[in-house]
Amino acid sequence: MSTPESVRASAALALVLALSAGAGARAEGPGLGVEIAPGDLAAWDISVFPDGRGLPAGQGTAAGGAVIFAQKCAACHGENGKGATNSALINDRKLTSIDAAEKTIPNFWPYATTLFDYIRRSMPWQLPRSLSSDEVYALTAFILARNHLIAEDAVMNAQTLPQVRMPNRNGFIDRFPERM
Repeated sequence: MSTPESVRASAALALVLALSAGAGARAEGPGLGVEIAPGDLAAWDISVFPDGRGLPAGQGTAAGGAVIFAQKCAACHGENGKGATNSALINDRKLTSIDAAEKTIPNFWPYATTLFDYIRRSMPWQLPRSLSSDEVYALTAFILARNHLIAEDAVMNAQTLPQVRMPNRNGFIDRFPERM
């Protein structure tokens, strides 16, 4: 009869053997799929870092973002981002606890670049990654301006967005400070 320790040891040994087999293990597989080409992989390498690395070319303003928001976002996030089926994006609530219901963009998110990254990856929910870079910059500017974090006429782009100072930036401890 096997014990949990012997099962874990067997699993660990199997993992070590698989990793040590390297490329040879791939050749012994069932021959399913194909290796992904670097160009195909690059299309999915869309990470944006807090310091702005990874931000694409483009720009947008709050005025442009208001039009896009009304067309593509208001149905879920409410008129002017005050909330509807989905969370409010614009509010002035102070963070008083770690309750998820109280966490908002202006009181919790540490970096404005995270807002850009999130919109680009996942919005609108029914058609993620369908917005152009200019649309994402404009929506980001709209949300930041309506939350009084930037001026209404500010232009957001790869140079200006990382400079936006979010109110809770210092409310976090960097897990990997050497990467910052």
